[in-house]
Amino acid sequence: MRRASLQGRAVVVTGAWMRILMLTNTFTPHVGGVARSVSSFAEEYRRQGHDVLVVAPEFENLPPQEPGVLRVPALERIYGSDFSLPLPVPGWLSDALDEFGPEVVHSHHPFLLGDTALRISAARGLPVVFTNHTQYERYTHYLPFDSPQLRRFVQKLAIGYANLCHAVIAPSMSIRRILEERGVRVPVAVIPTGIDLNRFSSGDGRRLRSRLGLHDEAFVVGHVGRLAPEKNLGYLGHALAEFLALESRAHVLVAGEGPAADDFMAAFAQHAVAGRLHRLGRLNLEELADVYAAMDVFAFASQTETQGIVLVEALAAGTPLVALDAPGVRDVLEDGVNGSLLPADAGTHAFAQALADVAQLSPTDLQALRRRARTSAQPYAMPRCARQALDLYEQVVRQHRAWISAEGEEWPPLRMLEEEWSIWTNFAEAMRVALLGDERRPETPH
Repeated sequence: MRRASLQGRAVVVTGAWMRILMLTNTFTPHVGGVARSVSSFAEEYRRQGHDVLVVAPEFENLPPQEPGVLRVPALERIYGSDFSLPLPVPGWLSDALDEFGPEVVHSHHPFLLGDTALRISAARGLPVVFTNHTQYERYTHYLPFDSPQLRRFVQKLAIGYANLCHAVIAPSMSIRRILEERGVRVPVAVIPTGIDLNRFSSGDGRRLRSRLGLHDEAFVVGHVGRLAPEKNLGYLGHALAEFLALESRAHVLVAGEGPAADDFMAAFAQHAVAGRLHRLGRLNLEELADVYAAMDVFAFASQTETQGIVLVEALAAGTPLVALDAPGVRDVLEDGVNGSLLPADAGTHAFAQALADVAQLSPTDLQALRRRARTSAQPYAMPRCARQALDLYEQVVRQHRAWISAEGEEWPPLRMLEEEWSIWTNFAEAMRVALLGDERRPETPH
């Protein structure tokens, strides 16, 4: 087990210097949106002068040194996936937290280390913020005994968890609406995961095209992301293969790996176009910049996103989008402005035709579309998004301290007992809803 290498006190750049504790069930070197978000925000907070301690489970191929990261024991590749399951180790974090002295707790999951975040909050009298990164009910296929009851349980558990926190972050407005419709009553702030605009706007697409033997006239469609079942890859594979069959000068670039890779690739063999599919595997951020720059259009079919970080990265490179309508996606893609947003139930032929429409644009019209794509990425600059999150931290810390001043500090063992009761009550209520399928009006959050 690896202890944290804690950051020293940094110079204040903007706002009040803060010590931020972040707990997440997925983190680097795991590849995925949550890991990318936690890593990106932590890096930017530090750049702005704040101290961050990330608590995350062990994964394969960890770097030898991880300043500001504390790894907890975990079962790796749980149920055959590429996720780790953190194991409860009571009291193991205490020394590191005593040394770090957090002022705010940021939870990135509503279970496992998410429950640990609530317990730390209660034990130390700290406010806790929760980011709802995921439509959790869309990921139950990774668990044994997947069923409608399990999906109801997971959904209800996440909503109840949100109401145990002091504030919630939604990565997009459409996810905020879903959370509030489902019963989240604590304040919900819309703060997307930001990106390094300069990094993704400075890729060398010609270099990658040359390496792959793609001539200047080739029309390149790309996709970046985990090749996982929840990403609707069966649909996307067939839509891309149909497009290749329509457009003889077209090629497809795919960056990423995952358990659904073989199913995704099978569609190209079925349509006899596998020779124009280029698999790039898992790449780092610097390499991805070249991939986005090499594309003429980015294709996306996932229905499970809360934001879709890869969509913003593509836009920053000036690459327009073709995607299916879904929460998170519709917040980024404006139909006719930076790409084409198709109905969620559009067939693969309609998706292929939307790609063909982009391929048939004149060079002048395509360049105008690229400019609009790049402009639409500007609100997602990481310094801006991090400042929004830091402002939220400062607000909940200030409100929490004012509440303690007015109400008086509770005896820590009593706080912990109350929080434990709330965690298990939420679990029991989620189980009741899962089994009975009915719903009670949400109680007023504490």
